[in-house]
Amino acid sequence: MRFIKLLLLLFVIQTQAQQGGIWIPSLLKGMNETEMKNLGMKISAEEIYSVNNSSMKDAVPQFNGGCTAEVISDKGLILTNHHCGFDVIQNHSTVEHDYLQDGFWAYKMEEELPNKDLVVMFVVRIDDVTTKILEGVAALSSEAEKQKKIQENIASVTNSSAKESWQENKIRTFYDGNQYLLFVTETYKDVRFVGAPPSSIGKFGSDTDNWVWPRHTGDFSLFRIYADKNNRPAAYSADNVPFKPKHFFPISIAGLKENDFTMVMGYPGRTTEYLPSVAVNQIIETLNPAKIEIRDAALKVQDRFMRKSQAIKIQYASKYASVANYWKKWIGETKGLRKSNAVAAKQKFEKEFQQKVIKAGKQAEYGNLLTDFEKNYTEIKDYALARDYFTEVALRNSEILTVGYKLYQLEQILNSKGEQSFTDRKNNLSTGIDEFYKDYNADVDRNVFEQLIGLYAANYPKQFLPESLKNIDASKLTTDIFTNSKLTSLEKFRSLLEGDSKTVLEKLNNDKGYQLIKSMTEAFSKNVAPKYDELNLKNIALQRTYMKAILELSQKSDRIFPDANSTLRVTYGKVKGYKPNDGVVYEPFTYLDGIMEKYIPGDYEFDVPKKLIDLYNTKDYGNYGVNGKMPVCFIATNHTTGGNSGSPALDAKGNLIGLNFDRVWEGTMSDIYYSPEICRNIMVDARYVLFIIDKFAGAKNIINELKIIQPAKKK
Repeated sequence: MRFIKLLLLLFVIQTQAQQGGIWIPSLLKGMNETEMKNLGMKISAEEIYSVNNSSMKDAVPQFNGGCTAEVISDKGLILTNHHCGFDVIQNHSTVEHDYLQDGFWAYKMEEELPNKDLVVMFVVRIDDVTTKILEGVAALSSEAEKQKKIQENIASVTNSSAKESWQENKIRTFYDGNQYLLFVTETYKDVRFVGAPPSSIGKFGSDTDNWVWPRHTGDFSLFRIYADKNNRPAAYSADNVPFKPKHFFPISIAGLKENDFTMVMGYPGRTTEYLPSVAVNQIIETLNPAKIEIRDAALKVQDRFMRKSQAIKIQYASKYASVANYWKKWIGETKGLRKSNAVAAKQKFEKEFQQKVIKAGKQAEYGNLLTDFEKNYTEIKDYALARDYFTEVALRNSEILTVGYKLYQLEQILNSKGEQSFTDRKNNLSTGIDEFYKDYNADVDRNVFEQLIGLYAANYPKQFLPESLKNIDASKLTTDIFTNSKLTSLEKFRSLLEGDSKTVLEKLNNDKGYQLIKSMTEAFSKNVAPKYDELNLKNIALQRTYMKAILELSQKSDRIFPDANSTLRVTYGKVKGYKPNDGVVYEPFTYLDGIMEKYIPGDYEFDVPKKLIDLYNTKDYGNYGVNGKMPVCFIATNHTTGGNSGSPALDAKGNLIGLNFDRVWEGTMSDIYYSPEICRNIMVDARYVLFIIDKFAGAKNIINELKIIQPAKKK
């Protein structure tokens, strides 16, 4: 297709090295490879991605569907973030054996802990299948028909494309539906827990320092992949053996300096770099403030309880971290978008785009795109706000409503699929709900609910608010529900599911908590979801055409990269400090000295283990220190996002120098608008990782397994 050919023309040689962008590894040859070498890279694009030979892509799996990891030994040892392994660490923890508090280390393979449902996925090959997926689509008139045809083609190509029996075919869309790539993947299902530092190292600074620089967090954990005797994926078995990778990363402790080349590989989750200015303005002014307010209220309640009880702290640690992560991200994102004048920058781009449309004589095809965006985003505003409120309150942050929603879905299954499907889901729900209630505390949830239901009643767009929430007293409603509903404990919940469908539905519809979530869901489903979906579908179609136009009208030297979509990507830049505010300049490195400066004995965020203090006082850093100091973290201009957590940070020769785990607060807007002036990714230095494993944990068995690149000897 013409615009796909134009797309390929974007990957041409460019003399000026630039930074930013989230690039497809199979398409690095040309412009990207030249940029990378101009920035200092010493390896080739073929060494990063190759089908016929082992390459760096073979050492970068997706970790459990939402993070990234890297293989660091020839025995399948992998490194990822502490926060990526947090659920695993929590699940293995008890009050008696609290691995969150004390850390865990397997000093021999027999001590490594198996994990149900934990998987890692490798990319074997990437193929362009755009022509096949878009076959027969252009002739269809409606957007719904086009989407249906695309899905039919995806299913057909997925099933017919060549792969080995243990592999999977996955097709993903790029450039808002203008390109489709097939990923052949391998998923390993026996992944065992090898080690992690205590949270006082792996989560040092916790929520206060999250999304913040300077940072001093040893955010890492270790796992090992096991395979069958043929080195293929297999379910957990005592007979499985350590996985033999095609490639693993040597770890360099040779040192870093500002302006050194850096590269990050991984599976960034989602970016929307090509949104129109009207959409970005809506995020800044309406959607982010609403979500921030809801999560702020929930977090304050949870924090109060967690500080009073160790048991509640264990129950809510992972949930709190999950809620806090994007709460703080949205605050920084909004700040960054304002600071960088992102809306004005996009308006400037749109003005230039419109001029290109006129110059190319493409008014009939593209002339109304921006006015159509303006109309649609104005119309969708209240629906989008209502959708975010429903999602944040009913589905994410009020646990009694979240579990009640599962029962609402159960009732819908009876209505749509009949008795047998209802019974199957009921039985699965009854036996599978234990994990939810294991980490549930009714007193915490009661206080969260009271705060959030008050916000919902006050701020949800009035035209969509259900009758059950009009003119309410939030305190009285909370007391009524938490006194009378059976959703507040495992035993009571199970009692609701006892009996035939008629009996279960009667009990459900007499339950105060269920009545509320049902009224909220039905009001949302009737008054909000259909119109939101209709308008959103229009915006999806407009965005696809807008992206097609951007590609078609761009110059050969323009850097048009596809948005992130949880597929394997490469981003590159330099180690570099930044200036977030007037009179403030940040250096790109932090050291163990900074941990001691932040140290607050007994504090859940800033406490420090005694052994780490002793190592600091004696300066016992082994080979990992530099000039009497222990490096901890560093920042660079790599364009990362959620999903890049755990990604390898690599030097010019492809050696591991760090582990990506965060972004600076002011630069979280890079999901929407990347600015090389203030966007920085945060990495834990590989030297600190090795220091903790070696000197702090004494896990020489792990150190001996690694290939460590030492500093060059001075002549």
